[in-house]
Amino acid sequence: MARHHVRATVNGDAVEFLCETGQTLLEALRDELRLTGTKEGCGTGDCGACSVMLDGRLVCSCLVLGVEAEGRSIETIEGMAVGEALHPLQQKFLEHAALQCGICTPGILIAARALLERNPDPTEAEVRDGLAGNLCRCTGYHKIVEAVLAAAREMRGA
Repeated sequence: MARHHVRATVNGDAVEFLCETGQTLLEALRDELRLTGTKEGCGTGDCGACSVMLDGRLVCSCLVLGVEAEGRSIETIEGMAVGEALHPLQQKFLEHAALQCGICTPGILIAARALLERNPDPTEAEVRDGLAGNLCRCTGYHKIVEAVLAAAREMRGA
């Protein structure tokens, strides 16, 4: 198998890794860079568990090849907290008990952050629409939506 040398920026840090031609970005993040926070749910882009930001755009990392990361910027769940300080979304997910098994949580947090960066004052309907690509089999969505709305209020200083 051919291995490709890829240079990218992940969570603000320059990284280099080798990946096979058909290896997904999800696999490269988990297997080559040991960033295991991003989860595989379906492998077909239907569940959102593997959501990351690629050059500022929300993508399912199971649908992107690792070689496509060359020269690009990737943000994963590992980059949300700053040291020991949780991102407001992470803190509100804990406070609102908006997680259970944790498989979907990293992808939902990334999608929620992308939503709040675009729209810092979303309605409940806009939160539900913004997270529609992320499936959760454990919690339902009410607590997740509440947590995102609470984080949005805090981030706005409301």
